[in-house]
Amino acid sequence: MPPFPSLTKIWHTDSYPAISPTRPELSAANKTVVVTGGGTGIGASIARSFAIAGSKKIAIIGRRPKPLEDTARKLQADFPELKVFVQSADITNQEQVNRAFDAIVKEFGPIDVLSSNAGVVSGAGTINELDVDEAWKTFETIVKGNLLVARAFSRVASKKGAVVVHTASVCAALRAFPGAVAYTASKLAATKIWDYFGVENPGIRVVSIQPGQIQTTMADELGIKMPDSVDLPGHFAVWLASPEAQFLNGKFVYSNWDVEELLARKTEFETTELGTIKYDGLPSA
Repeated sequence: MPPFPSLTKIWHTDSYPAISPTRPELSAANKTVVVTGGGTGIGASIARSFAIAGSKKIAIIGRRPKPLEDTARKLQADFPELKVFVQSADITNQEQVNRAFDAIVKEFGPIDVLSSNAGVVSGAGTINELDVDEAWKTFETIVKGNLLVARAFSRVASKKGAVVVHTASVCAALRAFPGAVAYTASKLAATKIWDYFGVENPGIRVVSIQPGQIQTTMADELGIKMPDSVDLPGHFAVWLASPEAQFLNGKFVYSNWDVEELLARKTEFETTELGTIKYDGLPSA
């Protein structure tokens, strides 16, 4: 049984042929890709997945230089034709974010794919127990950070069908549960930021994802064992950036969901509010 509600009968915990970045239909050749939070975990997997798919220009942004440099070195060793451009920046700082995106565009030109992936967990606990200042750090990174990244990206996105893959969280789509208010509320707010971005920038395709239960640095710090492969969100992101997934523009989907089953419901996704976060039972205005 899937650990969360699912729109598909098949629930994946690892990559599979339909989302393999080696598929010619998912080619990222000639695409410039930017990954925030690209030094470790899900972000590093997304960067690697686009390299496998043929991208020759990948920029990774993060707060800590060493993980970025380590990831860049590994990628360039494995993909000799790939150029990895490293930008150390705190995404809560507008000047640093703008400088990073300006430098990337100067190096690579307009950006085709943005993976907005940076995140943090700080100030866990119930409303009455948590340290508010610590909890607010989560909002600074996830909410303010995504807002600043969205503003910077809007200036430099490719005019030829740019794509945003936003790493959201299943928490944003579940009923409330004790102890996760800061993380959940910030992830929901960030998802709505990207919803609005998509509406305000109709030439850019936007999709938010639940990446899976991945053994990231955050999971390690919380002492949680996660069951899903880190390849799953990386390969899923490549599929989402391809023409096959155009019907998911403006939607929230899970990396674990089977893409062939999603494709079978393409018309439903395109003509209804399936896959959107909204008030259940009410039509949109």
